[in-house]
Amino acid sequence: MKLSVSLFFAALCLLPLAWLHSAEISNKKPNVIFILADDLGWSDTTLYGTTKFYQTPNVERLAKRGVTFTQAYSASPLCSPTRSAILTGLSPARTGITAPNAHEAEVVLKSTVGSKASPDQKSIQPSVVTRLQTTYYTLSKSLKDAGYATGHFGKWLLGAEPYSPLQHGFDVDLPHTSGPGPAGSYIAPWKFKDFDADPGVPNQHIEDRMAKEAVAFIEKHKDQPFFLNYWMFSVHAPFDAKKELIEIHRARVNPKDPQRCPTYAAMVESMDDAIGTLLDTLDRLKIADNTIIVFTSDNGGNMYDRVDGITPTDNTPLRGGKATLFEGGTRVPCVVIWPGITKAGSRSSAIVQSEDYYPTLLSGLGLKPAADQKFDGVSILPSLKGEQPVDKAVFQYFPHNPGVPDWLPPSVSVHSGDWKLIRIFHGGENGVHRYLLFNLRDDPSEKNNLAALKPELVNELDALMQNFLTETKAVVPVPNPAFDPSKYHPELEGIQSIKDKSKPKPKAAAKTATKEIVDPALQGWRARACEAKVVDGILHLTKLTDASFLGLSAGKNSGATTVKFRIKADAGTSHFDWLPGGLTGKAQQIKFTLKGGDWEEITVELPATGPLGIVRLYVPMQGHLIEIDWIEVISGKEKLRTDF
Repeated sequence: MKLSVSLFFAALCLLPLAWLHSAEISNKKPNVIFILADDLGWSDTTLYGTTKFYQTPNVERLAKRGVTFTQAYSASPLCSPTRSAILTGLSPARTGITAPNAHEAEVVLKSTVGSKASPDQKSIQPSVVTRLQTTYYTLSKSLKDAGYATGHFGKWLLGAEPYSPLQHGFDVDLPHTSGPGPAGSYIAPWKFKDFDADPGVPNQHIEDRMAKEAVAFIEKHKDQPFFLNYWMFSVHAPFDAKKELIEIHRARVNPKDPQRCPTYAAMVESMDDAIGTLLDTLDRLKIADNTIIVFTSDNGGNMYDRVDGITPTDNTPLRGGKATLFEGGTRVPCVVIWPGITKAGSRSSAIVQSEDYYPTLLSGLGLKPAADQKFDGVSILPSLKGEQPVDKAVFQYFPHNPGVPDWLPPSVSVHSGDWKLIRIFHGGENGVHRYLLFNLRDDPSEKNNLAALKPELVNELDALMQNFLTETKAVVPVPNPAFDPSKYHPELEGIQSIKDKSKPKPKAAAKTATKEIVDPALQGWRARACEAKVVDGILHLTKLTDASFLGLSAGKNSGATTVKFRIKADAGTSHFDWLPGGLTGKAQQIKFTLKGGDWEEITVELPATGPLGIVRLYVPMQGHLIEIDWIEVISGKEKLRTDF
C-alpha cells in the first residue's frame, strides 16, 4: 500500500511537467514540411489503386495520417513552372516561367511576344522567363519572417545565384545546384560542387543522402518552428537506381502490365524510403503531431523517354503524360497532413492546385500576406477540414509544343466541376482558336471531345480562360504570319517527334553553309547528324541518325591510343574512327559493343602508328537521348580528358 501511495504522489508531481510540455507544443507554431516529387505520375503510387507494380508503403503512411486528394493538379505539365507556383502562389501565366529553362545561361526576367515560328506552326510561342525573380515574396520568405528556420534540400531549377534558394528566403540549400537532375547519376559519385557521398558509404543514393541531411536539419531545429522544403530529385531522369532493387523488381515484372520498368520501380522505392526516413524522425522526436506535411508532384509521369526498353511509366487510366495538358501531364498524387485540421485516412475529390498551397498555409497559420500581395491560388482549408470544397476553377497555361506523345500545340486549359476545356491557340481555320471539351467524370481518359456538341458550355468556360489570361497579364501565342498550309500536318499532332533518319548533306553543300556556331560546353568536340547539349555536366545527344557522331581534332595524339568514355545508351554495336590524314584521309575503324540500359565505361584500343588526326565517336541510333559523362583519349604521355 505504501508503494502504491508513493507512486500516486510521484505521478501527481509529474503532472505539471506533462502539462508544461503539452502547453509548449500547443504554443509552438506548427512545423511545415513540403515534399515535392519530380515527374511522379498520378498512377505511380498505391494511393489510387492504379498500380500493382510500384510499391509505396511510406506514401500510404502519409495517407493514413491525413487527407488524400484525388483531383490534385500541378500548375504546369513541366517542373520549373510548378515550382515557381508553389513558392509564389502565382500561375506560370503571370510569372512567365512556362518551361524548365532556368539552368540555361541566358537570364530572361520578362516574357515577350515571340518573333517567329516554322511554317508548319499556326502560332508563335512567347519567350520563357528563365529565373524566379527575388522580388517575389515567396512562401519561404513569409515563413522566415514569421520566425521559421528554413531549409531547401534537393532540386531547385529556378535559377543559380543570385536567384538560388539562399536569395529566396532559405537559410540552408543543399546541394546548392541549379541543374535539372542529380548530376549524372542517382548513385554516387555525383557532380555537385562541394557535395558528394558520405565518406565510407559506397554507392550512396542521392535520396538517402538528402534524407539524412533533412533529418539533421529537423533535429537541429526541433525546438523551434521549421520549414523543410524537400524537393526530391526522384523520379526524374537519369534513369538509374540501386542495382539490388532493380533486380528485385525485375523478378516481379508482368509483361502484360503497362507499368513494368524495373529501374523506375527501384527509383520509386528509394523515393518512398526517403519519405519513411522523415516520418520515422518526426515520430522519434515526438513532433509529428505538430508538423504539417504536403506531399505532391511537379507534373505527371514521363511517357516519352525509354529505359529497360520501354517508357519509364504509364499513366493509365489518364491520357498523356509529362509535357502535355491532358490529365496524365497535370494530375498528380497529393496528401496533406495538418494535425488538428485534417482527418486521418480521409479522401477528398476537391480540385486543388500548386498555386493553392501558399495561401492555404498562410491562412491556416494565421499569417498575413505582404501588402499588395496577390495570389492566383486560394486557401483550401475548407477542403482540408472535410467541409464543402471551395467552388473554383483551376487553369494551366502551357504555350509550347514539345513533341512528346499526346502533345498539343500551345494551349491553355480550365477545370471547372466535371468539365475540362482546352483552348489551342489559333489552332483552327483562319487563325481562330480550336477547343477540346471533356467530361472527366464520365471520360477520365479524355477520349471524347464534346466541344462541337456543347458550344454554349465551350463559350462559358472559354470566357473563364480569357478572364484568367487577362487577369494574369499572360503573354500569349500569336498567329504565325509565316504559316504555310502545305507544310502543316495535323495528323502528326500527339505523335512523338520522329527522329531524322536522313543521310548527312554532301560535303559540297557545306561549302555554302554559314559559319558554324561552336558550343564551348562541348570543349572542342563537334556533333554531327544529331543535336548536342550539356545538361548539368552530362552531354545529351538527341535527334540521332544512323550517321551521328562526335568529332574532335586530336593532332597532339599519336601512336597506339586508348580511348575511354562513360556512356548511357541502348544496347548495340558502334565504332570509333580516326582519320590520320584529316578529312581527306581514310578512316580507320574499331568497333565496340554496349550492354545498354545503364551507365557503362567503354575502352577502345586504337592501333594507330602515327598522328590520329581527327577522331570520331559514332553513337548507335535510338529513339531517345544518349548521355555521355566524359571521354579520354590517351596516347603515351599525351592525355586528353573531356569532363562535360
